[in-house]
Amino acid sequence: MRLLTTLIITLQLLLPVSIVHAQSLPESKAVADDPLKMFDKFLGHWESVFQKVDGKPTVVDVATWEKTLNGKAIRSQHSINDGVYGGEMMMVWDNKKKSLVFFYFTTADFYTMGTIEVIDDTSFIAYEDVTGSVEGITKVKSTSSIKDDIITVSTSYFKNDQWQEPEVRTYHRSNKKVRFRS
Repeated sequence: MRLLTTLIITLQLLLPVSIVHAQSLPESKAVADDPLKMFDKFLGHWESVFQKVDGKPTVVDVATWEKTLNGKAIRSQHSINDGVYGGEMMMVWDNKKKSLVFFYFTTADFYTMGTIEVIDDTSFIAYEDVTGSVEGITKVKSTSSIKDDIITVSTSYFKNDQWQEPEVRTYHRSNKKVRFRS
């Protein structure tokens, strides 16, 4: 009982401080200063069908982009062929680095950390450092752009001490949902 009373008193003391702190936080900067604003065009559901290569089966990538954490982050999930492979990315503005940073986690037991360079209001470059790739990939560089509601992504992988030829994929709006296997 004494612990419960102490907890209640502590909460009563801290609650007003939390409310005052929340009220003193500045409102979001103007739209022009919002580092995530340019990604509004990317929000929603997308799908890409990769071209068949060397007789391999067709690959369908379904992705979802959304704002989260009160608009302070972008979350993207994607799954390939109904969950054979998938990943999730969270992107935020890093005040210390003065840069957009992101973390990408996968169902293939590797992850990446990276930065985003915004080129203009329709395109950006992602630079990633890869940890745990069994394929020997240590870095990824991709350029993404959106025009006429089509996203084009050109991705190059650093493997065996050299950059591989870029792979280009096109994403269209879709009603499909990202799926992960349990």
